[in-house]
Amino acid sequence: MRLRFRGVTSRSGVLLHGPAGWGEFSPFPEYGPGYASRWLAAARAAALDPFPPPVRDRVPVNTTVPAVDPATARRLVARSGCTTAKVKVGEAGQDLAADVDRVAAVRDALGPTGRIRVDANAAWDVETAVLAIGRLDTAAGGLEYVEQPCATLSELAEVRRRVDVPLAADESVRTADDPLRIAGLDAADLVVIKVQPLGGVQRALEVVDAAGLPAVVSSALETSVGLAAGVALAAALPELPYACGLGTATLLAADVTDRPLEPVDGHVEVRRIEPDPALLDQATPDPDTALALIERLGAASAHLAG
Repeated sequence: MRLRFRGVTSRSGVLLHGPAGWGEFSPFPEYGPGYASRWLAAARAAALDPFPPPVRDRVPVNTTVPAVDPATARRLVARSGCTTAKVKVGEAGQDLAADVDRVAAVRDALGPTGRIRVDANAAWDVETAVLAIGRLDTAAGGLEYVEQPCATLSELAEVRRRVDVPLAADESVRTADDPLRIAGLDAADLVVIKVQPLGGVQRALEVVDAAGLPAVVSSALETSVGLAAGVALAAALPELPYACGLGTATLLAADVTDRPLEPVDGHVEVRRIEPDPALLDQATPDPDTALALIERLGAASAHLAG
């Protein structure tokens, strides 16, 4: 990673090749075989099955701002070419004042017409969320929405009753035993959808349909191979009212293709990715890491088989 993001500084995974192309299995290290099996199902689906027909040839994306200082946040936004920014807040070890300063810097870089959304990754309790959302909304001159301010759907529903800013559900959908529980609970105004954690593009389409809420397709910090599946999902949705969180290839210091899915003029092109053999060689991990990845793959596969 170019910068620390979501608490991580590097990403690793396994690429699978099949008759339809390439898929990616890259669950975060803390996920056990049960949840990681969804990521494997997504990788297999991408390798074995064609992506659904697209209804657009490019997808609007936001730039993503990690929990960095205001000057870095301003620089990241200014060079992104995007008119929407997603700002990480609620980082461990940082206070609300740091979040407010970061959001204010992003507003300064975007200008008055750009859109700002923030993501707390379930860091807050209800009271903290209500306080923080009010201050961040003021600093932003109006937030587009707040992503996962609290951990549970019941907490989201309580916050939603007490604030005017729209709320988006992410972890409470993708990490739930039943991702469809969001439907009808009045806990969120929109859902954040990630292909790998939901088991593939087709399964993600089913979750969007069942939720009955507007969807923002986002990445799980994949290489461009994994991003291509997210882009395929966003390209297939009948409506795409929000910029997607699929511009994260720029957060990686290296990729597996010399044509990464990086934003151009705030959009990402809809296309499959064919890894470059030389870049794959460069990305090969050390033997211990490789063995650990293959063991994770095997455990996830055994869970799917069971």
